[in-house]
Amino acid sequence: MIQLQGNIERFCQLAQVSRAGFYRHWQQAAPQEEEMELRHQIQSIFVEHRGHYGCPRITRVLRQQGMLVNHKRVERLMREDNLLAMAKRKCFVTTDSDHELPVYLNLAARMEVTAMNQLWVADITYLRLRTTFAFLAVIIDRYSRRVVGWAILDKIDQQLTLTALERAIESRKPGPGLVHHSDRGVQYAARQYVNLLQAHGIIPSMSRPGNPYDNAFCESFMKTLKKEEVYCNQYRDIADLTARIEHFIENYYNQHRLHSALRYTSPADFELSGSGFPKDGTEGGAPRMSFFKA
Repeated sequence: MIQLQGNIERFCQLAQVSRAGFYRHWQQAAPQEEEMELRHQIQSIFVEHRGHYGCPRITRVLRQQGMLVNHKRVERLMREDNLLAMAKRKCFVTTDSDHELPVYLNLAARMEVTAMNQLWVADITYLRLRTTFAFLAVIIDRYSRRVVGWAILDKIDQQLTLTALERAIESRKPGPGLVHHSDRGVQYAARQYVNLLQAHGIIPSMSRPGNPYDNAFCESFMKTLKKEEVYCNQYRDIADLTARIEHFIENYYNQHRLHSALRYTSPADFELSGSGFPKDGTEGGAPRMSFFKA
């Protein structure tokens, strides 16, 4: 539960009222604030379970927390926020245009990255404002931990991830053979997104079901961003949020924040030090691959 949820429990204990009674009063007295908190709880549960919980399970968790909700209301809010539970399906490699949402082989789990622009990892998170949500898509170079592409919109859709990818390609101009790793969400499996990857010789890779380790580097960045920037500030609107996130990523995180995994250098300094280049001075190099991992 988030901190607010813990405070609500304490308030209910002190006032000797049930959580259900509190939420009932809140819904009547301040319906907009109550719905905002409900949307936040739905987002939190959805993210915690990596998109695998649909409306029935999320409704059950909300009721266990004492919130007065029915599945129709939860379904409506999930639909409005484009929170679609990922369907279970077999992993296969395909460029068949007859498949609307192909799922690609997990290559990231088999790679030992040795230089820049060998493996990019991508993910999406949500950022809560006072009365609405914003969604952040990022792409990180696995070797240097540098954020190479990002985008913020007020909803999760194909344009969010496409904008982040376009920025990454423009800033890095990678050669063919780069692996792009993501989860199996519809935004990354969409035909237009995959077509853009393949047009630049970038190879799609997707996580195994129920294995959060595959995208741990993106999740680590998201936690850092929220802890060191988002939770420390209040934003007027999405424009203000976007400007502050841009400053955090481009001017602080990429350029100055030290990473223990990078021998206590920043991503930019790690790349400039020559660690990301082979001895002949050319960019790239071939990653080592293992074919014995699940």
